[in-house]
Amino acid sequence: MTFAQRARQTWMRGFTLIEIMVVIAILGIMAAVVVPKLVGHTDTAKIAAAKQDIANLKQALILYKLDNQRYPTTEQGLQALVTRPQSGPPANGWKSDGYLEKLPKDPWQNPYMYLNPGIKGEFDIFSYGADGQPGGEGINADIGSWDL
Repeated sequence: MTFAQRARQTWMRGFTLIEIMVVIAILGIMAAVVVPKLVGHTDTAKIAAAKQDIANLKQALILYKLDNQRYPTTEQGLQALVTRPQSGPPANGWKSDGYLEKLPKDPWQNPYMYLNPGIKGEFDIFSYGADGQPGGEGINADIGSWDL
């Protein structure tokens, strides 16, 4: 019997239940080792993404100030980077295409917060973290422009 005939004969009979169970057991062991390592990186990646968003918002605010000689007020908020403010101090130098195409949400799908004047700096941009509440530790800790 040639190799090709033996291979065809083996292929035709399929896999035994034992062979399938061995493969499933190996996949289960691999998943048990890999998944816990990936779960911790998800939280770290979300924190890094929030810091990057805040850095981008900070740069847009600096451009806004260069054109308008001041930062938007707390009431005007970060929305002043997307649409020209209709209330509060006028934004006479506002760019016709704005400073951002749209406002990002934090990685937990909450809006970024903005205070001017800030508590921890000239202005504060921040996310309340995963729990959406002030304070917290770890993944629930506040992430702000003061961290950059």
